[in-house]
Amino acid sequence: MAENGPGAQPMAENGLIHRRSRYGAGETMTRLQDAVKTKGLTVFAAIDHAAGAAAAGLPMRPTVVLIFGNARGGTPLMQLNQTIGIDLPLKALVWEDANGAAWLSYNDPRWLAARHGLGAEGKAPTDTIAALLDGLAESVTSSAGSG
Repeated sequence: MAENGPGAQPMAENGLIHRRSRYGAGETMTRLQDAVKTKGLTVFAAIDHAAGAAAAGLPMRPTVVLIFGNARGGTPLMQLNQTIGIDLPLKALVWEDANGAAWLSYNDPRWLAARHGLGAEGKAPTDTIAALLDGLAESVTSSAGSG
């Protein structure tokens, strides 16, 4: 996986956007949770896959999924096609690669809209969500602040 340099666009593959963090995985997750709450979004759950693996006696680098969102953002998309509910609320994955670098990965909302065939009606709400996620990701992974 190639790195994002200063000012570089995030990488996308198969509908996923990856941003390398300047911080460790733990601090990146804390910054993400703080930024999500600052934006007025609800944190529904944090799933710590590494803790689950450890409980099963299996090694795993830090890997945590944060599930968050709000009804005002997601409902308009589900009104167009309820199947997008399988991909909502929003999710972000903070993980550490084999070299110790922390990453923030999330689904590209435009990819999700295409996946669920939302068409032109879904463009404005999808663009709004994409801008929100991109802003959150930038603030969480860079030194610019946390929200």
